[in-house]
Amino acid sequence: MTTFSSQSLADWLFHLENLHQSAIDMGLERVKAVAERAQLLPLAAKTLLVGGTNGKGSTCAMMESILRQGGYSVAVYSSPHLVDYRERLRLNQAMLSEEEHCQAFAAIEQARGEISLTYFEFSTLAALWLCKRHQPDVVILEVGLGGRLDATNIVDADVAVVTSIDLDHQSFLGNSRESVAREKIGIARQGRPLVCGEPDPTEVFFEEAARIGPKLCWVGRDFIYEDQGQHWVLEGNSWPRPGLPLPNAATALTALKALGLPLKAEAIASGLRLASLPGRMQQLSDSPLVLCDVAHNPHAARYLNSELKRRFAGRPLHGVCAMLADKDIEGTLAALDSISHWYPAELSGVGRAAPASRLAKALGAAQSYGTVIAAQQAAVKAAGTDGVVIVFGSFYTVAQVLPKGSDGVQSSN
Repeated sequence: MTTFSSQSLADWLFHLENLHQSAIDMGLERVKAVAERAQLLPLAAKTLLVGGTNGKGSTCAMMESILRQGGYSVAVYSSPHLVDYRERLRLNQAMLSEEEHCQAFAAIEQARGEISLTYFEFSTLAALWLCKRHQPDVVILEVGLGGRLDATNIVDADVAVVTSIDLDHQSFLGNSRESVAREKIGIARQGRPLVCGEPDPTEVFFEEAARIGPKLCWVGRDFIYEDQGQHWVLEGNSWPRPGLPLPNAATALTALKALGLPLKAEAIASGLRLASLPGRMQQLSDSPLVLCDVAHNPHAARYLNSELKRRFAGRPLHGVCAMLADKDIEGTLAALDSISHWYPAELSGVGRAAPASRLAKALGAAQSYGTVIAAQQAAVKAAGTDGVVIVFGSFYTVAQVLPKGSDGVQSSN
């Protein structure tokens, strides 16, 4: 069998996109087989596997920031990327070179032989290959979709984390929170910590926890936090409020405690202050104030709505929105009652995009826009100096408004 080879990252990504018959093909048999051939597991590092409907990225970012402030070397694998594929693997908060990614792809291509892999499976294996090469102290893996059958779940993590449970990707995970919970808890392992930041994880979650047998640490029962404005309290300790969601900060700190690596209070405090993540209430300009957020389902929209109300009470809010057709568009938009002016837009160049007319119908908006940029420009013009513009609806939406080179991750080149 002829294997693909190239020194170009763009060539490799094109190869990955066209390698398998479907973009998503849930199951672990193929990816496990290639991991065994490439001798990728077990990783020498301490590992955390982070699943959930929303909040995975910010939880990973806060754990990463705290560990780095504590002096540990850290690799984080996450998806999707916003601007540059290399965002998917951060080593000590920096991207690796294109050359290293190409070397990893070549190694996985050689190992897979006749086994077909999806884009995500291939990229996950390549990330594990790079982690094996660099030997960080800690590897943080963000689950791509679901958990039980996600490619990342070939790793037996030291600590599993479930941030939230709600409806998304229904065609793969089912149409009830119970079916979603069953998939999410599939990353747990017998006798190992499972930190759950979802306050209402469903009966199925607890039934599966009893069957699998992890050491369950559940918000509201085993860890309780209190919001005190600029500070918050967890287990009697007061911490600075992070720029990322507070519920995920509580989950992140609890997961790090379960991991067991020594961390000084100063490292935790500075890590919380410094933690950031592109596309999460990210400020793009200040006059007028323009923000972007990747919120793309009702659960995320409810949190976004609460933050907009908390931060900008009394100011007119202008919403620029473009979404994918397979999302709960009506439910997501209905959750954002703080927004008074709407600018529905087309997601140009994205095959799964919902027509702007569908968004306009759901919103009762008289006008829609051919591109996200055009909608943003109209919103900025209308907002003036007092208004706030929020651009949201998808990673694709946010990627179109980020200034070039602003993915927020350093490059090691």
